[in-house]
Amino acid sequence: MQVYLSVDLEGVAGVVHVDQTRRTGHDYERARRWMTAEASAAIAGAYDGGATAVLVNDAHGDMRNFVLEELDPRAELISGSLKPRSMVEGVATSFGVALFVGYHAGAGSRAGILDHTYYGRVVARLRVGGREWNETALNAAACGELGVPVGLVTGDATACAQARAHLGDVATVVVKDAITRYAARAVHPTVACERIRAGARAAVERARAGGLSPFRPAPPFDLEIDFVNAACADAAELVPHTRRVDGLTCAYRAPDAATLLQVIQAWTILAGTTMV
Repeated sequence: MQVYLSVDLEGVAGVVHVDQTRRTGHDYERARRWMTAEASAAIAGAYDGGATAVLVNDAHGDMRNFVLEELDPRAELISGSLKPRSMVEGVATSFGVALFVGYHAGAGSRAGILDHTYYGRVVARLRVGGREWNETALNAAACGELGVPVGLVTGDATACAQARAHLGDVATVVVKDAITRYAARAVHPTVACERIRAGARAAVERARAGGLSPFRPAPPFDLEIDFVNAACADAAELVPHTRRVDGLTCAYRAPDAATLLQVIQAWTILAGTTMV
């Protein structure tokens, strides 16, 4: 069975501040090693569970975060951006299961470390079909329309609770409990890796046994984003077929999840150009 792995950074054990997630931050080099270690733990767990191949997608920021020489060499890696499917670039019908590691809570969450949805500087809220969606839901839908179920989500307790709320019976591994947006009680990175490896193994074994179902909400997808200011919405409105709802909100009806991700990227990249 081929296994797909999407890895973010904010949900990694020990990460609590933007200084750890930006290339210019003083603690970034340490945090990227924690991220690499958690990814390697998931790769090892996938092979423990019977994977025949693992593809890893770097899903954070500029998507060039892994310390490559420290990543489990059995996996192949997608890095860099832009990517049409962004955080789930490379997922295909050939994969039996997807694993999401280091994920975080959606924009506007309480007690979620570094909560945001895709581009926190410009996105205040994101809804699909009138319901708040986070990155877990968006990426799971993109996997699901290709028939790929999500078997595991790891991150803080709020991110994991949101994953279960969206995806139902998905396995989660909690590596920290957020106290506020910038403070958490976390397990040691070694313990986090041990738990992630065990969770990945169980997820792959469950997928091989046919115990997982893809997340397949019915299209079309009615997207709404509340931007942080009107200039961001002005820029997003330049995308054809965008509907301006009010001063801060843009809407779009996407025919499928792949288009949904592309519109989110187009809107947020354009909106980001207005930030000074």
